[in-house]
Amino acid sequence: MLLKINFESDIPIYIQIKNQVIHGIARGTLRPGEILPSVRQLASDIGINMHTVNKSYNLLKSEGYIVVDRRKGATVLPVRTTSDPVFKEEMTEDLMTLIASSICKGLKEEEFIELSKDIFKDFSSK
Repeated sequence: MLLKINFESDIPIYIQIKNQVIHGIARGTLRPGEILPSVRQLASDIGINMHTVNKSYNLLKSEGYIVVDRRKGATVLPVRTTSDPVFKEEMTEDLMTLIASSICKGLKEEEFIELSKDIFKDFSSK
């Protein structure tokens, strides 16, 4: 698993790790059943505190992307095909904020929709 961490970013490292794992699952570079690096190994590879990686893995587990087994480690779960109402509610909140920010920055609705389609296609084509 190749992660690109931006130590200068305002986005916390644990969120960057979480987001990149989700991107990997969506793109198919991380497949269901694939075992992620151990917390200790990933922390060592990146040069960060183990608690940071642990926080990422715990978030991924609570959001249903991975399962953590003390013997096997963190394993990628299959993509769910059922609709999760809690996820949709959280996604709506996130989108509302993103759309509001886009409006404040002068992005037109058509540009937002086109950009969203392009990103969705990018993930879907992998």
